[in-house]
Amino acid sequence: MAIAACSETEGEAPMKIGIIADTHGNLAGWRRAVELFGDVDLIVHCGDVLYHGPKFDPVEGYAPRDLAAAINAMPVPVLIARGNGDSDVDQLVLDVPLQSPYLFAQVEGLRILAGHGHIQSAEELVTLARKWRVDLLLTGHSHVPMVARQDGLTHLNPGTVTYPLAADERLHRRTCAVFEDGDVRHYDIDEGTALEL
Repeated sequence: MAIAACSETEGEAPMKIGIIADTHGNLAGWRRAVELFGDVDLIVHCGDVLYHGPKFDPVEGYAPRDLAAAINAMPVPVLIARGNGDSDVDQLVLDVPLQSPYLFAQVEGLRILAGHGHIQSAEELVTLARKWRVDLLLTGHSHVPMVARQDGLTHLNPGTVTYPLAADERLHRRTCAVFEDGDVRHYDIDEGTALEL
């Protein structure tokens, strides 16, 4: 677990966070998400960064080494929660630590808990988030975009930029998300449009 802290400066714009998960080595998907994020202060990756895994065939744009280089070259901080597809070998090419079993950060007064979702269930992570008075809970793993709000906690899954798995055809698309001043926007990376959840 890692803890980061920054203090909010009066008069500054609210923090804007780009949220992505389950890239599985898809450099093109990463680049498109970063383009849709626009000017963000922070990017949180919810795991399964480089490897496509034995369940999937590599997609067009599969370039894990180049994806690692792109993440390492980001001009804004990137935080990564380690996924079930992430390994010690992946850490050798990433400058950003793969944090496990979750990452916890406090940035400009916003408490963030992110976990891939393969070790602790969503319910367990929600319980932990409430205990730690977390504002924003981020998960991946399901490859399905979602957002839920209750009692000051926003829980969101950005979906995947690579392998959509939603049974609901409306959500069966490649997605990422942005969190800004309490507002959540999911984006269809192929259409470049906001997705209503």
